[in-house]
Amino acid sequence: MSHDDFDFEPQPGLPAALPPGEYLLWQGSPDWKSLAIRAYHVRKVAVYFLLLIGWRIGVGYLYGQALPAVALSCGFLLALGALGVGILCVLAYASARAAVYSITSKRVLLRHGIAVPLTLNLPFRVIESADLKVFADKSGEISLRTFEDQRVGYMITWPYVRTGKITRTQPSLRALPDAASVAAILGSALSASIARSGKIVDTVQPVLQTATAA
Repeated sequence: MSHDDFDFEPQPGLPAALPPGEYLLWQGSPDWKSLAIRAYHVRKVAVYFLLLIGWRIGVGYLYGQALPAVALSCGFLLALGALGVGILCVLAYASARAAVYSITSKRVLLRHGIAVPLTLNLPFRVIESADLKVFADKSGEISLRTFEDQRVGYMITWPYVRTGKITRTQPSLRALPDAASVAAILGSALSASIARSGKIVDTVQPVLQTATAA
């Protein structure tokens, strides 16, 4: 398992040609809108500024402030909020364009990084479990739990990590448009890998968790 800089890709998303006997099963990229909502939290930022505007209107009404002054303050907050949301959307778009997820017959690769491209290489042998989370719009994310002796840096992998899992980082294929189909491909590949190794590992199976979030 490693992070590697690369300057040339023999195939998009792959830092090197696959060795003999290994083949590509699936490849895709995150949806930038879903990434903006769930990784960059643009909705929460927008709601925060709307609450500020509502609070400013309430204070102005309570203290009898002049309408032009209140409108000016609200306009400033609205512009600031729009700027913040715009910046986050641009970052999400750029991040999604730079990211490529790959599932081969032997590993998962996650290429990411806007300024400095990196590839996270996760052989199946280091993956303890894979959890699928599906949202109401059918998008979702697949989080990969590695074994205790396999450490992944949270900051260097963000935003492609499971939210809240800082001490034991779980790399994640986030903002997948059709997460269930990708999970089925990964589940079959993991099962085939286990069968080839002759090991009995019950934990290396995707676990479906249906999210209630929109």
